[in-house]
Amino acid sequence: MNKFTIDGKQMAYLDVGQGPVLLFGHSYLWDSKMWAPQVAHLSQSYRCIVPEFWAHGESDFAPQATRSLQDYAQHILGLLDHLEIQQCTMVGLSVGGMWGTELVTLAPTRVKALVLMDTFVGLEPEVTHKKYFAMLSTIDKEQAVPQAIIDAVVPLFFAHNVTQDNPHLVAEFTASLAALKGDQAREIARIGRMVFGRRDQIEEVENFALPTLIAVGQEDKPRPVLESYLMLDCIDCSELVQIPNAGHISNLEQPEIVNQMLESFLSRVHAK
Repeated sequence: MNKFTIDGKQMAYLDVGQGPVLLFGHSYLWDSKMWAPQVAHLSQSYRCIVPEFWAHGESDFAPQATRSLQDYAQHILGLLDHLEIQQCTMVGLSVGGMWGTELVTLAPTRVKALVLMDTFVGLEPEVTHKKYFAMLSTIDKEQAVPQAIIDAVVPLFFAHNVTQDNPHLVAEFTASLAALKGDQAREIARIGRMVFGRRDQIEEVENFALPTLIAVGQEDKPRPVLESYLMLDCIDCSELVQIPNAGHISNLEQPEIVNQMLESFLSRVHAK
């Protein structure tokens, strides 16, 4: 992993391949390895940059001044400047899409095209906001992820038949949550509040003028298909793809479908 220092903290990132730049944003509670199938496929034709969200993977805890996803987008802009990357295509899943749209708002000329997967850039609905903040408070207090929360959270990330179709995904994710302890767990909770307490970007995305692909697993529970249709209505030049037999981490549940989807979209973007 490569490292980039911001405010005394190190952000870890992958930098693989050559060609037009793809900037990937992973989901909350995951890390850069989430994008492994896509990086392996697309790095044959593109340069794939995959930063790890603060407190995830090998990245340090967030700088103390970090308060929002807008701040994180500013950090990513610093990474692009450090790497002398003038323009990229943003591919964000879940929180990766949330900060990805903040990056477009912050520096629109730096993003050539946008892929929003299993995400929603409006406010977190009140019911889930309350539920997630209660979970985060418990994790903060216990300095761990209690088994009851693990049992509640893991099924949210996958399609209904994941235990039959992709049991290794369930086992690995469950183990990663159980391993969160002490200060790491508390920092994950702090980051979670930034994610689920994010600002409403719906008005901003209505001003976007770049090719945008919106994709969602048909069985996504945290970010249901309806939310993707709401973003489709807001963003000009956008298109929507539903991914069959996939939940929230659709790129791992259906890697071949997602690889083909991205390859098709990217070839059209870069043919212009």
